[in-house]
Amino acid sequence: MKRWVPLLLLLACCHREPPAPTAHSQEVDAWRTERRTRLLSDNGWLTLVGLDWLHEGVNEVTLPTRTPITVRLTLRKGRVTIAPNRLADINATTVLRDDTDPRGPTVVHIGTLSFQIIKRADAKGDRFGVRIKDTESQARKNFKGLDYFPYDPRYRVEARFEPYQPPKHIAITNVLGMTSDEVSPGALVFKIKRRTYRIEPILEQGERDLFIIFKDATSGKETYAAARYLYAHPPDASGKTIVDFNKSYNPPCVFTPYATCPLPPPQNQLPIRVEAGEKKYAGHA
Repeated sequence: MKRWVPLLLLLACCHREPPAPTAHSQEVDAWRTERRTRLLSDNGWLTLVGLDWLHEGVNEVTLPTRTPITVRLTLRKGRVTIAPNRLADINATTVLRDDTDPRGPTVVHIGTLSFQIIKRADAKGDRFGVRIKDTESQARKNFKGLDYFPYDPRYRVEARFEPYQPPKHIAITNVLGMTSDEVSPGALVFKIKRRTYRIEPILEQGERDLFIIFKDATSGKETYAAARYLYAHPPDASGKTIVDFNKSYNPPCVFTPYATCPLPPPQNQLPIRVEAGEKKYAGHA
């Protein structure tokens, strides 16, 4: 029996119980659950199946259905209307609000399909497109799940907000090559592993949270090559906020080729490995 004692002691010292969940790790788990739910919802990015850009005047848009359905949309001086359409239960020419309208976009439904108008600013002027979704999309049916780095509290960092007076305008280019003028209210300065880094978030229309578009040294390896996204709450009275890279996630263009994902500006390309948050999506080509 004595000869087994050292082995038993060795096994006992090497066996470690997994760390007990903390309030923050539970928060991240809840965020991941909500993230999956949003993706798989009827309105999630997995349902996006088409994007057609409109030209000034009358546009005949064919919806991606087994039996082609065509809708007539007219773009005149920044306003889009749809002609009467029995399948869409539209009995008169109707104005369609776009996704920048404070009331939200007008969503038209035809069976499992829906579509709405999106508006994107570009150096050449505003562009209007038709975003088409299908609750029966193959991407939704064949969802591969999400993969994450292990939760790591070191990547939940306190950041100092350094406001710009006046707010800074930065050029943001998307995956389609369109460049828009976005507003950064200030920089976020934080430390990871005792080194200081600085990134510039932007403010999206109608939002209060800071939107962070970034790359790091895992991009193109463990994580999506183009970018990852992250939100941070507005700074508190002392000018501090939390940047939690455990909640960084893939842009919509990982799940569909019809998204208009913004890319990170050069100043948001971190020279370190951020081993936290969402990894590459298994279903991405």
